[in-house]
Amino acid sequence: MDVTAIIRELLFGHDCVIVPGFGGFIGNYTPARIDKNAGIFYPPVKQISFNRNLNHNDGLLVGRISVSAKINYGDARNLVEDFVAGLRKKIEKGEKVVFDNIGSFINNVEGNVQFEPDTNANYHLDSYGLEPFQCLPLEGYDVRKRVTRHIERDPVKQASVRKILWRAAVIVPLLALIVAVPFRTDLFKGKIETTTMNPLVTAEFENNKKAVDEGNSIESPGIKESTIPITMEATDNEIIIPIASESKAYYLITGSFKSRKNADSQANMLKDDGFSPEIETVDNGFYRVSAMMCNDMKAAVAKKDSITKKFPGTWISRKK
Repeated sequence: MDVTAIIRELLFGHDCVIVPGFGGFIGNYTPARIDKNAGIFYPPVKQISFNRNLNHNDGLLVGRISVSAKINYGDARNLVEDFVAGLRKKIEKGEKVVFDNIGSFINNVEGNVQFEPDTNANYHLDSYGLEPFQCLPLEGYDVRKRVTRHIERDPVKQASVRKILWRAAVIVPLLALIVAVPFRTDLFKGKIETTTMNPLVTAEFENNKKAVDEGNSIESPGIKESTIPITMEATDNEIIIPIASESKAYYLITGSFKSRKNADSQANMLKDDGFSPEIETVDNGFYRVSAMMCNDMKAAVAKKDSITKKFPGTWISRKK
């Protein structure tokens, strides 16, 4: 087991790695610096120093060896103890012990263990791949000349206030006209606009509109509807109304429903407004709600206009 490789791995992520019974390796951070005389830029660096007094077992090295070698903690501790014993024997013999990319150990003249760090090793992760580089100042470059040349340029011409105001006086009214025209005219409105406050009409009338149109030409039992040609006339709210020619009776039809319950609900609403509604069943199976009957077309059109806002889609049906 290469214990030195485990120590190197731990030094990248920890500021202190202790070898139990031997000493601790400490990472010392130095920020980036510049040697102005030599023109050299140095990246941030974390160099290693050694403290022999840090020799207690903090569990970091032994625990990592236990995981890496897949052995129990006791065996890993024995492995470290054997490693330290071998180091001490070599140092006592006067041999130089080298930890690759960390530093070297040797006994000095006084018999003490001396550590010499490897200055080429950098354990600062943020400086990975960065090396010192030299950047010498440019020769013959005078900043004052460049500043003078910049000042001698022609000043940037700015538009006069009078010209800006003249442009604003032309553009602002045009913008106001462009915005106002669509809101004050019917330019963007469709040919037919229908709004409703009646939930029954919204829920069902649009679904059976085709059936209602077909029902206009169907004769109901006991009452024969006119089959003579009709003309289409647009009212102020742009709802197309079929208007028949001469007839004996004109009925204001406010809706046609497939459900009798919905037809009754609309009839009750008409009663609340003072009308005397009638419900008629046509051959297509729908229930047609009539608000009232008029004797002439002019009166029918006037009444229809008065109830269209609350019952949109109201049409006039002529019956003989």
